[in-house]
Amino acid sequence: MSNTMAPWLLPDGYGRPALAALLREGSLVTEAGRYAARRGASRIDRRRTPYAGRGAVRIAEPVLLIPGFLAGDWTLTALAADLRRRGFHTYRSRIHANVGCTLEAALTLEARIERLAERRDARVLLVGHSLGGMLARGLAARRPDLIAGIVTMGSPMRAPAAHHALLTRGVRLLNRLSDAGVPGLMTEDCVAGECAHLSFTEVQEPLRADVTMTNVYSRRDGIVDWRACIDPQGEPVEVRASHVGMAVDPRVMDVVAGALVRPDARRTGHIGRHSA
Repeated sequence: MSNTMAPWLLPDGYGRPALAALLREGSLVTEAGRYAARRGASRIDRRRTPYAGRGAVRIAEPVLLIPGFLAGDWTLTALAADLRRRGFHTYRSRIHANVGCTLEAALTLEARIERLAERRDARVLLVGHSLGGMLARGLAARRPDLIAGIVTMGSPMRAPAAHHALLTRGVRLLNRLSDAGVPGLMTEDCVAGECAHLSFTEVQEPLRADVTMTNVYSRRDGIVDWRACIDPQGEPVEVRASHVGMAVDPRVMDVVAGALVRPDARRTGHIGRHSA
């Protein structure tokens, strides 16, 4: 097997970040420090606030967080905590490591979203980082009856292969391990066959008018081509952060929270009937 990604996953107009671009990911240390500083200040403010005034306004719609490639729910722990402090009900994807078939991951997430929507009697909001945002985009196109809106962070939806060579090596390693018989890993079909084609096609499908989408991107992204993160149907919001750092930078968290609560008359907030 060739273990190469399909050429149509990297359309004309997009490219792979240069080797030196990876150095920009070093700002993760600063971004994580910025989050720690804000959290410390928040704790001090909370102690100074009378108990009766501590409650945040609760947001009706549940929020499901989806991690990126090679990552798990733990990578979005800081974002989840920040959103909960703002009044959101957050839920984990239950992905321990996002290394498997994207179609299978999407089906598992769809079932989880169905359960959340039924339990909360509300359509679900999705926040996805990198590959997690691509999964969210495909699910939003497939199940607008269950999904009210999505926020993607550094998700190269327009060109899934527009990523740093380091990630390509990671994909190839997973392919080889899968060929060797290791279960639950991304196969070559996921990046060069019918599975890849179906996933890519779904991510390009139009969204229903009442499903909102915000695309968070950064020109400092050292992992993916930021241009591939902007969907024609979405509202692009530029931030100054590294690719990995988007998950911990409080400035990005402000953008995510704002996108989730912004007024939008198109969003009904209640689950509807799915039509096949």
